[in-house]
Amino acid sequence: MSVTQPLLLQLGTISIITLLIAEKSAPAILVSLGAASEELFQGKQLPILKFPEIEKT
Repeated sequence: MSVTQPLLLQLGTISIITLLIAEKSAPAILVSLGAASEELFQGKQLPILKFPEIEKT
């Protein structure tokens, strides 16, 4: 089975177009994800840890 040159050209073109679309949309997706996670964790605080008393003898 031989792979023809037009088939390779089509596969290469599709992959390049897909990468260009992903490059344009990735920053917007990451910014919105960061904003959503910031709102999710806003106001959440870590619990206060109780340390045991160390007795000096």
